[in-house]
Amino acid sequence: MAQQHHALSSQESYNPNHLLDILLGKMQLKNDAALSRMLEVAPPVISKIRHHRLPVGASLLIRMHEVTGMSIRDLRDLMGDRRTKYRLSDAQGRPKPEEKAAQAAAAAAAQQQPQQPQSTNENQSSSSGNYAH
Repeated sequence: MAQQHHALSSQESYNPNHLLDILLGKMQLKNDAALSRMLEVAPPVISKIRHHRLPVGASLLIRMHEVTGMSIRDLRDLMGDRRTKYRLSDAQGRPKPEEKAAQAAAAAAAQQQPQQPQSTNENQSSSSGNYAH
């Protein structure tokens, strides 16, 4: 099986092992299994991060912050992530052309349908319980 690397691993300074090792020492843990329990993630997640098959995601970074009290910036610095901002590409978050066409068609159909009159209490039967009419 070909080994996959994520985009962040192309940064020369990126080293999540350094971050994980610092966390082990700071939390006085014996191994990655103990670290995974502390961070409430499955042990393979830590292994995949160590082998550069999985990046340290935002939710894990937040969990590390909660457990250690270290700032997100400090945690990112420890793993060598020197980016000043996380940016999404322009394409992310935009609807696909076919989704956009379907949304436009649904909106047009909704505008063409006549609005139904709203029912009032006068049309309701008089057996409505304890309510006065």
